Amino acid sequence: MDIISTYNLTLILLAAAFAFFMAWGIGANDVANAMGTSVGSKALTIKQAIIVAMIFEFAGAYLAGGEVTSTIRKGIIDSAYFVDAPELLVFGMIGSLLAAGVWLLIASYLGWPVSTTHSIIGAIVGFAAVGVSPDSVEWMKVLGIVGSWVVTPMIAGLLAYFIFISAQKLIFDQENPLDMAKRYVPFYMALTGFVIALVTITKGLKHVGLNFSTSEGILLAVGVAIVVFFLGKIMIGRLKFDPSADRNMHYTNVEKVFAVLMVVTACAMAFAHGSNDVANAIGPLAAVVSIVQSGGEISSKAELAWWVLPVGAVGIVLGLAMLGKRVIATIGNGITHLTPSRGFAAELAAASTVVIASGTGLPISTTQTLVGAVLGVGMARGIAALNLGVVRNIVVSWVVTLPAGAIMSIIFFYIIKASFGV
Repeated sequence: MDIISTYNLTLILLAAAFAFFMAWGIGANDVANAMGTSVGSKALTIKQAIIVAMIFEFAGAYLAGGEVTSTIRKGIIDSAYFVDAPELLVFGMIGSLLAAGVWLLIASYLGWPVSTTHSIIGAIVGFAAVGVSPDSVEWMKVLGIVGSWVVTPMIAGLLAYFIFISAQKLIFDQENPLDMAKRYVPFYMALTGFVIALVTITKGLKHVGLNFSTSEGILLAVGVAIVVFFLGKIMIGRLKFDPSADRNMHYTNVEKVFAVLMVVTACAMAFAHGSNDVANAIGPLAAVVSIVQSGGEISSKAELAWWVLPVGAVGIVLGLAMLGKRVIATIGNGITHLTPSRGFAAELAAASTVVIASGTGLPISTTQTLVGAVLGVGMARGIAALNLGVVRNIVVSWVVTLPAGAIMSIIFFYIIKASFGV
């Protein structure tokens, strides 16, 4: 207890600095998920993508990042083990933020899209299991997260495969792709509206104090889908195309329609990602602030101090602007060649998987979901369409993330502990 009261300001400043560093890593690595497909399919330039993502990520993190956050992300450790020595939890959370931040910096520099959620969870598991007690870790929850490495990319991949194949069969393989686009694209727009509304309701609005039941959320989303369908029908009906133009020109025009759709889904994913994943950086910071300010009392939920959310939101935006383009290049160009229709299939599948996971309580990584969706689109064109070397590197980086975070957090935990003379 003495350490907490003696060094209270130092501990909060350390935690804030490392939380900012981790948020910077989230921006550099994770934000590319929302924008990689838009850049890879040439719907947006890298500069435009970074500006759009900065706006929507910041809005998601700052407006919908949560007034109250769980202090221990995903209930991965049992706080009862720290009641007699709350300073150990403070040291562990500070070490975990630094460890996750360092791993994200390394991965982003190498262009590996890794999971920021798994980075911080690996770090928290590491210091708790080695520094305190293996029993303090909820191992079944860790197993669930490892299982999600297979489940979520698979769901997203299957959805992307079928969305892409349907667009191919209904529109691109037909004699008159433009007429078919006018007929079927409003249905894709309605589906997009439905999924985006559900993502916003399940991932964003609950943080702003707007709580809808599942049935209310679905009804609202259906309403949005119907409105979007009719708006889409009117807009596409107004588009003027030259019917005498060659088939390639028709394809180009249809792709332009999908490009607009994809940018919209990318913005929604950026907003949902900002509101959801900012907690990876500010959750441990909120835990430290809460413990220090209460003189060592550990609570499961913490009211956020006014300055905590901006630390996360600004960190995410700066990381994206400074190092985001490496991971954007991997997702956009490295895995498979993307066009707007392929990118749209991947984005919509990823957003749908986020909704399914939120509804069923599956632990989810937006990174793995989107990579799975891009793989699904590539598979629809045959295995030769995939760059298997890049895919292998990505899978290896996923497997390494939990142990890398854990090993570094154990090292940092003992260094911080020693620095405070414990």
